[in-house]
Amino acid sequence: MASRAPAIVVVAALIMAAAHLASGSGYYQAAAPFTTSDWQDGSATFYGDASGLGADFGGACGYGANDIQSLYSTSTAALSTPLFASGSGCGQCYELRCVNSRWCNPGSPSVVVTGTNLCPPNWNLPSDNGGWCNPPRQHFDMAPPSFLILAPRVAGIVPVQFRRVPCQRSGGIRFYVQGNYYWLLLYVMNVGGSGDVGDVAVKRAGEPDCSYVPASRNWGITYQVFAALGNAKGLVVRMTCYSSPRKTIVVDDAIPAWWSTGLSYQGSNNFY
Repeated sequence: MASRAPAIVVVAALIMAAAHLASGSGYYQAAAPFTTSDWQDGSATFYGDASGLGADFGGACGYGANDIQSLYSTSTAALSTPLFASGSGCGQCYELRCVNSRWCNPGSPSVVVTGTNLCPPNWNLPSDNGGWCNPPRQHFDMAPPSFLILAPRVAGIVPVQFRRVPCQRSGGIRFYVQGNYYWLLLYVMNVGGSGDVGDVAVKRAGEPDCSYVPASRNWGITYQVFAALGNAKGLVVRMTCYSSPRKTIVVDDAIPAWWSTGLSYQGSNNFY
């Protein structure tokens, strides 16, 4: 009887190739989607301009004023140290609801916010009286319009329940490019799914996968590559999210040939 092993191998290879092609530009590795977590206890305050817009709402992560306005609007929060997680929490999405307070708005409506900043600890104040962001507190310092969905301004601080939720984004990953000929700095924004990024690698378009150069986190949402990549070719960015399940995607249609620093580029792929 003839062996059927070669046929099985061929069929498996065809299935894998079809999956890659069917996914369109940028797909790299399938994984289960990010799912909503259980509710946890925390607290919330508000800060910054009453409009909820401006660079103040994205500083520690690296979002500029235009990024906040165009991508996240007023649905943002600065995260206490445990949630900020040395920058890995940037871009993550949380649903919050006010609980156990006379200040909670009727019906305790919830709001979804993106972590875009750090709420630093204040060790001069006790954690239960002004040092709201002192570890190990899980605290959200929110843009005022989002806080007002939970409670009136006079409340000041309210207890909340929160949970991680999948980030719903419009369009693909956005990159803001900085650096020079020998050093590339990418700001990675508009991340769907878990909202966060753990690993990044970059290569020139058209080159084999062995050409990927690993990037390291500089701070917040910024990743740096120490390599002379040039701009005669477009750039392909491979990313793996930080949170489990760790899905990997490739964005190969965002940064074109003759790209320039100081500009933003958006692809079609995302962690949907």
